[in-house]
Amino acid sequence: MSKWLVSAIILCLLATGCNTVARNETSPSPQNDNRVRAQQSAPQKKQISSPKQVAAHLESLARGVPGVKAAHCVVFKNTAVVGIDVAGNLDRSRVGTIKYAVAEAFHKDPYGIDAVVTADMDLSTRLKEVQADMKRGRPFAGIAEEMADIIGRIVPQLPRDVQPMKMEEPNKANQKGSHPKL
Repeated sequence: MSKWLVSAIILCLLATGCNTVARNETSPSPQNDNRVRAQQSAPQKKQISSPKQVAAHLESLARGVPGVKAAHCVVFKNTAVVGIDVAGNLDRSRVGTIKYAVAEAFHKDPYGIDAVVTADMDLSTRLKEVQADMKRGRPFAGIAEEMADIIGRIVPQLPRDVQPMKMEEPNKANQKGSHPKL
């Protein structure tokens, strides 16, 4: 049995050695590549020379978004952190929509492309809601819901994450004359 094993190994080595014939195929060099190449480009960010002016500009942009009562901005080097003040009774999804709208406004602005948008926690309102839930007999559910609201408000929205809206074609099923019969 060992003779068969040894002869099988020798046969495999010979077969492998015979396949290493020199080939004229070489890997393509970049100079011979005729494909079109394009560099990806991101929106160019302006260098911040006056942090106070940029902060005022971004605050003004944020206040222009419906639902934002006030905005405060701190600029550090080339990054801005913008906190927006929204109504305390807004639910998590509405606050997220407002933060996204502010980030969208910043995405179009050369100074706002690297800004971070966050909303106030309205801690007083959150505690009031927890207290009301405790009175209703749902202390743990109330705390969990309000913690989710707090986290949803303070988690930042980045303008670089904003995707431009695409115009959708009308659905052919919704066109005149193609409604299914009931």
